Amino acid sequence: MTSRLVLAAWWGCWVDPIDHNGAVGLYRDEGVVLRTQKLGEADRIITLLTRANGRVRAVGKGVRRTRSKFGSRLEPFTHVDLQIYEGRSLDVVQQAETIASYGDRIVDDYTRYTSGTAMLETAERMTAEEKEPATQHFLLLVGGLRTLADGAHTPSLVLDAFLLRSLAVAGYAASFEDCARCTRPGPHPFFNVAAGGAVCPSCRPPGSVSPARETVQLLAALLTGDWPTADQTESRHRREGSGLVAAYLQWHLERGLRSMPLVERS
Repeated sequence: MTSRLVLAAWWGCWVDPIDHNGAVGLYRDEGVVLRTQKLGEADRIITLLTRANGRVRAVGKGVRRTRSKFGSRLEPFTHVDLQIYEGRSLDVVQQAETIASYGDRIVDDYTRYTSGTAMLETAERMTAEEKEPATQHFLLLVGGLRTLADGAHTPSLVLDAFLLRSLAVAGYAASFEDCARCTRPGPHPFFNVAAGGAVCPSCRPPGSVSPARETVQLLAALLTGDWPTADQTESRHRREGSGLVAAYLQWHLERGLRSMPLVERS
């Protein structure tokens, strides 16, 4: 097995990949559990975001039984190494080993939990097609959950950074300096969600807002991973920035996240 380290640069942490040996009807991958649904009396449908296979829905046989060998490993916020059998309608989890469990450090804190739940929902919404490779989204989610669990930064900042970067990976990077329409060098005083971010006075569409310059600087820092700048910002700028991020996300997803109203903002 070849081993190498891949740097998730935005989060400033390392992600150690797993090599995958494919077989007919059986494959190995690593993934993050996004959500679970009850199936029958003892099974669950597990929705995962995997490194090589994108979003996967697979059945965990008997995982709701108390004697299940890997039921506790297939819970949301868990990073797992999986062996999966490819079925006709739904795949089936054959084996699961925990790589990292972030749930214990996330679910015990309300702000971390609600922020983490919004991150999981975003990851699922950003990968609409099943079995479509989404390696960048996977690495971003692993790094984001690790950062959230470590508690080094305010949960709302981690969430907003994750949302902005998820949009950027999907091709919807917001502009916080140059005009999003004419590319005129900024900074510019206006922001328009539909236009793609900062806009100059000449390009300003109706409905544009004029956020504080510190708010725009905060969002730029979150997008690029400038945590020293982001951590020093004031609460009022964080709240204003969160509103812009939520509006920008909703515009591109065409509807809001179910979990977003529960997120506790600083």
